Amino acid sequence: MITSLWIALGGAIGSMARYWTGVAAGRMWGTDFPWGTLLINVVGSCIIGFIATVTLPQGPLPASDNMRALMMAGFCGGFTTFSAFSLQSWDLLRAGDWQGAVWNVVASVVLCLLAVIAGHAMAMRFYALR
Repeated sequence: MITSLWIALGGAIGSMARYWTGVAAGRMWGTDFPWGTLLINVVGSCIIGFIATVTLPQGPLPASDNMRALMMAGFCGGFTTFSAFSLQSWDLLRAGDWQGAVWNVVASVVLCLLAVIAGHAMAMRFYALR
């Protein structure tokens, strides 16, 4: 039960961060393409890659299972937007923008995978410096 409360707290914080990041991205780059969702998913992927590495029991900042749940399942789960990504890709397809839909899918998958790798690499560098 306690773990669920930690996840709920992290999810609330992550959801608010997602909303405001999306609003800011829309104001900066417009809303014709889901730039905010792409940015959120890439940043969230980097964050989860970093946290997953540094908070391991043998990592530089070992964390309890509850803290890992708050950060990864809670914050990252609330912050990243796979369901929004899927809906926006579908909306692009329904609007006849096949190129935009393909770009969104490919960019999201490739950039998010690279971001997880980057987060892991940053954590390993951080770990090596400690």
